[in-house]
Amino acid sequence: MGPSCDTRRVTKRVGLTGGIASGKSTVSAILADLGAVIIDADALAREVVERGTPGLAAVTAEFGEGLLTPEGDLDRPAMGALVFGDAAARKRLEAIVHPLVFERIIALEAGAAEGALVVHDIPLLAESGRADTFDAVIVVHVPEEVQVDRMLRDRGWTEEDARSRIAAQAAAEDRLAIATYVIDNTGTLEDLRRRVTEVFEELVGRR
Repeated sequence: MGPSCDTRRVTKRVGLTGGIASGKSTVSAILADLGAVIIDADALAREVVERGTPGLAAVTAEFGEGLLTPEGDLDRPAMGALVFGDAAARKRLEAIVHPLVFERIIALEAGAAEGALVVHDIPLLAESGRADTFDAVIVVHVPEEVQVDRMLRDRGWTEEDARSRIAAQAAAEDRLAIATYVIDNTGTLEDLRRRVTEVFEELVGRR
């Protein structure tokens, strides 16, 4: 997602992406610590359908109240099962959620302080075809075997599940093709923080 805004107010609008288990969330957290404004499209997609929101009311009006938990929250596993493999249902859901997310992104960008670095955390940026809407793109990269090892170790997945999830995303070379900056995350956390800091300082003009 890369809506335009008054870019005179911000230093740069940057897209951040990476394959599953690449460590993109860690990079996002480091950038936030350095002072970047993080806009997480996935988090916003959850936020706009929280209990009591117009978004959730629209979803239940479209798909029925059977998608609510007893507490009145969206039953995400049930929603996922409904739209998985059903392109028409997925498009109906996206028609509700995407405009609401877009509005939140615009508001967050407009509220960023002058000179701030605005980083859009978008897992499927390569798949979206919107990389060219950003001033720069950061790609967090690790080899596939590292991704698999991390998913087995940290998430308890089977190797089959891990490789299936990797295969469902863009190929690593497609992500690297859109990169302005590549952040290798095969080293230590200190190595990662050092590289992220280098990229941040270059983007805000401190180098």
